[in-house]
Amino acid sequence: MNKSRMTYLILIIVFIVGLSLLLYPPLSEYWNSFRQSRAIAEYAESLAALDAAEKAALIDAAEEYNKWLLGRQTGFALTQEQKDAYNKLLNVSPNGVMGYIDIPTIGVSLPIYHGTEERVLQIAIGHLEWSSMPVGGPSTHSVMSGHRGLPSARLFTDLDELIVGDRFMVSVLNDIYTYEVDRILIVEPDQTEELGIVAGEDYCTLFTCTPYGINSHRLLVRGHRVPNIETSEVARVIADSAQIDPLVATPIMLLPFLVIGLVVLMFDDRAQFGKYRKVTLDDVRKSRNNAENSEAVEKTDKKAEKKKKKQKEE
Repeated sequence: MNKSRMTYLILIIVFIVGLSLLLYPPLSEYWNSFRQSRAIAEYAESLAALDAAEKAALIDAAEEYNKWLLGRQTGFALTQEQKDAYNKLLNVSPNGVMGYIDIPTIGVSLPIYHGTEERVLQIAIGHLEWSSMPVGGPSTHSVMSGHRGLPSARLFTDLDELIVGDRFMVSVLNDIYTYEVDRILIVEPDQTEELGIVAGEDYCTLFTCTPYGINSHRLLVRGHRVPNIETSEVARVIADSAQIDPLVATPIMLLPFLVIGLVVLMFDDRAQFGKYRKVTLDDVRKSRNNAENSEAVEKTDKKAEKKKKKQKEE
């Protein structure tokens, strides 16, 4: 392989590596969106199998938990036994989803899981275990956390675009709880006073890290309960109908052509090597034939010279 072809091959490899790095964020985001849609779809399927009595029992258990929170004296920490009991509340699907949240202003629909462990926050929204279960009611304050700025998922990345008056909906057991944003705060990580329960109020707070990429503070977006909007049911885009952004699809479609070009280059190099090898063998054969002919001529000349010499002697 000559120098120019080696340079071309290196450029192709560098381009493919660069393209892979470029495509990782949108492709991983698409994959996580796919998983989130499937989680919501599985949750809906699990709800369909519940009867009215089972649903009522789940709601009653969640409301009892909310009443128990009002009388707690141990702050935010839960014992392991309390955590185990918490994880069973509103748990109707095998994937651990307790509901989902829709924020029309920023165009997200995300499943809500129990707890805020990192494995949850990497793919979805987590419900703070020491806050009220998201079933509404007086003297409740449900708190939900989500990452922003992840290369693999959108989540709460655009939460800072919400303004007072925007609405978001929390869906649990096919019941919809609508909240209207009434307060937006930026606080220190250890400032939790704004997440406490207020007597008689029905609050839900969404929080994430801020500023973007620095994450030194916390952005709190609180909403108070308002009546649901009487509109036709919004169609949900699930995994089967999800679409890839054209900016992602175009490089993907170009990738096969790059691979084909690389294969053609490799075969062309082999052909060039074969041609060179063939020429070299032919040259060897010609050289050998020329040597044999020269030797034969030399022998003939020697014979002729000996014959002339002999004739002169006679």
